[in-house]
Amino acid sequence: MTNILVRACNWFCRFRHRRGYGVHSPSDFFLITFVIYEQWPFYAYSVLHGLRKRVEHLPHYREKVDKLLLRLVNYLQPSHLFELGTGSGLSTCYMAAGNVKMAVTSWDSKVAEEVKQPVPVTQAVCYCQGGVDEACEAWKKLSPSKVMVHIAHTSLYKEAYEQLVSMADSKTCFVIGTPYADEAKKKWWKEVIADPRTGVTFDLYDIGLVFFDKQRVKEHRVVNFL
Repeated sequence: MTNILVRACNWFCRFRHRRGYGVHSPSDFFLITFVIYEQWPFYAYSVLHGLRKRVEHLPHYREKVDKLLLRLVNYLQPSHLFELGTGSGLSTCYMAAGNVKMAVTSWDSKVAEEVKQPVPVTQAVCYCQGGVDEACEAWKKLSPSKVMVHIAHTSLYKEAYEQLVSMADSKTCFVIGTPYADEAKKKWWKEVIADPRTGVTFDLYDIGLVFFDKQRVKEHRVVNFL
């Protein structure tokens, strides 16, 4: 009940930030109206919905958020997805379904066996077990281009961000999971928004999006996605 009340309060606070109202950038307006608020179903939604009961006891987002992550990958078409904090693996599968040509690596301190089962609508996901330092070092050795980084269900989000942000370029997108999880993370999220290393940022409450295109004016967008 508390969570419902908090969401309701935030929905009213974000009421004027819906459907791209007041956004003058054509690219940002397109992202908000045709990706974030897209209502048309994707072929993979029904298959992925069936996975939820199997792993819902593990950390995960709302289904609405996972569907958005699929659309975001489909729109951005990254060549690599690097995820820290696998949790239920639901978001991993949704994003993998968004671009079947994308290489997907997901790291966690421990990956549950039920998460590793293959999903018909996605390509193979490489699940790795290890700490943040080990994961980031492995990723730095690859130095891939056009990357989406998902800092998901991990308490070491600060450490992960600091190690990976130096590798970001104009084609990189960071997805920050649950930026309002607690006061400490909320404070850190504000620091990410203000960080001179970041560019345009989007606050969707359940997740934050961070882009790094330095050719654009640094802006912050609040979106009512509750």
